[in-house]
Amino acid sequence: MSAGGLLLIIIAALIIFGPNKLPELGRVVGRTFKEFKDATQGIMEDEPPTNKAESPKPAAMVQESAKVEERRLPE
Repeated sequence: MSAGGLLLIIIAALIIFGPNKLPELGRVVGRTFKEFKDATQGIMEDEPPTNKAESPKPAAMVQESAKVEERRLPE
């Protein structure tokens, strides 16, 4: 996006929303981006590590996965 395109968007926003509503609109957009960033960060922290050599499975997780396999229907 060039400077001309950005200027065109700013002028269109001023015409559509008016100078009094733009600060409020900016705050709402900023809060939305912050909430989105926090939510994606939370999802990234919840993911298990991909390298199995770095963090071995606890015994409880191994037993749980064995129980899941036992419940499968025979093929």
